[in-house]
Amino acid sequence: MNKLIAPSILAADFGNLQRDVEMVNESKADWFHIDIMDGVFVPNISFGMPVLKAIASHAKKTIDVHLMIVDPDRYIKTFADLGADLLTVHYEACTHLHRTIQAIKASGMKAGVALNPHTPITVLEDIITDLDLVCIMSVNPGFGGQSFIENTYKKVKQLKQLIVETNANTLIEIDGGVTSKNAKQLTEAGADVLVAGSFVFKSDNPTNTIADLKGICN
Repeated sequence: MNKLIAPSILAADFGNLQRDVEMVNESKADWFHIDIMDGVFVPNISFGMPVLKAIASHAKKTIDVHLMIVDPDRYIKTFADLGADLLTVHYEACTHLHRTIQAIKASGMKAGVALNPHTPITVLEDIITDLDLVCIMSVNPGFGGQSFIENTYKKVKQLKQLIVETNANTLIEIDGGVTSKNAKQLTEAGADVLVAGSFVFKSDNPTNTIADLKGICN
């Protein structure tokens, strides 16, 4: 399968958001990765519905929304209405995860689950076949620009093994600290989607950086 690149809009220039969205549209990127943070589940606030609506009005590629919020069930229909194609919730934020996943799918979106660095892959054994995507956090969620956690490679391999054993169709996404130095090793371990924020948007030429990542992975 072709490996996917999903630039994280959290690292974009919010003063020139339309420009950066259009850059992603015209680049070799595959998805838009949108982090929604509430300042409760994670120690940071990113942006909410009006900004997502503005992004969606210009985006021409898959919109991958990552909720880092408490009680995500309250907003499932809202994010579907705003144009999210894929909605990822945190395992650690969902008391009734199976119900949440079914609600996401019933709203017409694909469903993903994110795991914090300390959460083991084994918690997904009973739900993996219901998931379209698992997002492995390779940094502690809440802030961009953090250093990559090396234990991520082991978790990717464990998750890939679980997917193969259960014959699931789940994609593996990596979020945090992705660069040209670890992209190849991550995809070789089993990753399908690489989220890159600061590495893309803080580079001298984001379009070329996306193309380079795409080339390294494929």
